[in-house]
Amino acid sequence: MTKSIMIVGVGGQGTLLASRILGNLIVTKGYDLKVSEVHGMAQRGGSVVTYVRFGEKVHSPIVTMGEADIILAFEQLEAYRWVPYLKENGKMIMNSQRMEPMPVITGAAEYPADISAKLKKYTDSFIELDALKLAVEAGNAKAVNVVLIGVMAQDMEFSEEEWTEAIKKTVPEKFVDINIKAFQAGYHHK
Repeated sequence: MTKSIMIVGVGGQGTLLASRILGNLIVTKGYDLKVSEVHGMAQRGGSVVTYVRFGEKVHSPIVTMGEADIILAFEQLEAYRWVPYLKENGKMIMNSQRMEPMPVITGAAEYPADISAKLKKYTDSFIELDALKLAVEAGNAKAVNVVLIGVMAQDMEFSEEEWTEAIKKTVPEKFVDINIKAFQAGYHHK
């Protein structure tokens, strides 16, 4: 059985590092892994989505509408943009942070209101948290990505120790301790 995960955010939020941590763990467990990254003006704060699919045999890295088991959203608007890809009874994990896109900044558009309420209509499995606050408490605001990985890890088949090893293998050595603290903050978040 193939598991499909989407990691969505904007450029600079660390979505790619999150997918690398997940990918490194999946490979060590012997699964077939396919990953596809889409960068939409990522360096200017544009949308970034990474598809991660794994299982016994995976034929395509692309997640289609209604197919994602999990959407890990680093920002509210990106969660809202990608929610149609969530399968029925899929899980949405969303950082409560808002990052206004250029049309909102310039006044050409409005940031949608009540995104959380709208997302709760799509799934009963919706987790919203202030991952930025937890990352700052762990020692670095940039560790939002690893906090969110920790929340996602709660319901996956891999142990906390296996995740920790994947983090050690993936992040630069000087950032390992902060990232492990960030992961634990997410993993033990209720």
